[in-house]
Amino acid sequence: MKATIYTTPSCPYCKMAKDYLNRKNVDVEEKDISKDKNARDEAIAKSGRMGVPVIIIGEQVIVGFDMDQIDFALKKLSDYN
Repeated sequence: MKATIYTTPSCPYCKMAKDYLNRKNVDVEEKDISKDKNARDEAIAKSGRMGVPVIIIGEQVIVGFDMDQIDFALKKLSDYN
């Protein structure tokens, strides 16, 4: 499974989300919005917000570090694969 996570270096919730996804054996593509304007614009377009982390799993967009939503999105994706 794969997830995209939009982050900033100073965000503790971004680190927790990345660590959680890694523990779940999810391949994580990280996009640092503090260094990449296009990534920042993508995160805002996908989430409708300016906050991080923004996590994309399949078609699910999760704003913030929410283990229940992450688990639900991973289960939903695995049910379809």
